[in-house]
Amino acid sequence: MNYWQPKLELMDRAELEELQLRRLKSTVESVYKCVPFYHESMLQAEVSPGEIQSLKDLKKLTTTRKANLRENYPFGLFAVPRDHVVRVHASSGTTGKPTVVGYTARDIETWSDMMARDFMMVGVTKQDVFQNAVNYGFFTGGLGVHYGIERLGAMAVPSGVGSTERQLEIMQDFGVTVLHCTPSYALYLAETAKANGVIEKLKLKIGCFGAEPWSDEARRDLEETLGIKAYDSYGLSEMYGPGVAFECQEQNGLHIWEDHFLVEILDKDEEPCAPGEAGELVLTSLTKEAMPLLRYHTGDVTYITEDGEGCNCGRVSRRLHRFLGRADDMLVVRGINVFPSQIEDVLVSIPEIGNHFQVIVDRPKHGLDELSIKVELKDEAFTGELGDLTKVQKKVEEKLKAVLNLRSRIELVEKGSIPRTAGKSQKIVDLRKI
Repeated sequence: MNYWQPKLELMDRAELEELQLRRLKSTVESVYKCVPFYHESMLQAEVSPGEIQSLKDLKKLTTTRKANLRENYPFGLFAVPRDHVVRVHASSGTTGKPTVVGYTARDIETWSDMMARDFMMVGVTKQDVFQNAVNYGFFTGGLGVHYGIERLGAMAVPSGVGSTERQLEIMQDFGVTVLHCTPSYALYLAETAKANGVIEKLKLKIGCFGAEPWSDEARRDLEETLGIKAYDSYGLSEMYGPGVAFECQEQNGLHIWEDHFLVEILDKDEEPCAPGEAGELVLTSLTKEAMPLLRYHTGDVTYITEDGEGCNCGRVSRRLHRFLGRADDMLVVRGINVFPSQIEDVLVSIPEIGNHFQVIVDRPKHGLDELSIKVELKDEAFTGELGDLTKVQKKVEEKLKAVLNLRSRIELVEKGSIPRTAGKSQKIVDLRKI
């Protein structure tokens, strides 16, 4: 099957909205009948499925949050009988009960098709060897991407996480052409490959990266070091998993598949943000059978790109700007709101600074919050002169002060000092919570 789907990907906006409305009505009817949580919330909001007559009526429905999934743990939000559910995934549950999501056989098919569409969009073909270097199991990134690789017909290499030397050996021995992992791990793989002198032995062409925010500087480093085109991706288990939105070859925003999802960008008062204004991404699933969610707060901060011209690739689906961070990753330090993305934007603008940093917030006994940032220097920044390091440190502190309106303590460390992981990097350490 050809996963370039022009009927859907080039669909006229009016026709697309007709499809969305039909699917929204069906979804609302399903959860009203089959999910007690939604039945009660709609009764409390005094809205019935029959009142959803246009896409504008979406705002009549109450929103759903992660806490609602935990309150209905494990299967309370399923909209189909238990014996129709063929797979479950779950979050790590680091803040209480994990969130559990379920899939019917058709959900798995839909998800696989969506992933295959993503991969074809960035140029993956049946001739490619695709290494999936993420965790398999409850984490949706492993099996979600794996099924998409196989659906497209490329060769799947399920290398999983860890054993960086072995990952690079597999790339060389198997002739891997496409890599999927987190961007922070990709940077570590690139560093290791360069240090081991094996860059020239790799045949990589395409990198698909996601699960955490990353900068344009990180993209440039990966593309230059590995000789690839690096694409951003987005997903969350509550909406299938990976593949919800993906960059095309223009690398100018992530196409979100509007035949599967209704998109809202809301402010903290749950009001719509103006075009180009950053807010929380809120999604409604339109094709999920086992566990459709209405107006789900993703916690991810972004905005819809508005360039007035549409994408040069021709696809009509709206594009999300690269994610700015988590709404719940926002730090309040001495009453000032701080996003890790703000810090990263400053750091990548300074030539001497590398791609890895770690923000540490502490509160000494009876003292004010203290913000310190460990920053890795590039190799060439170590001149051996203490005065040069002091200048870099002062430059970073001043630039951050201008952006954050908050003084921070900068600790310059050698490249490789900050721990690398195969999963999401821990960029924030808030010791005030311990």
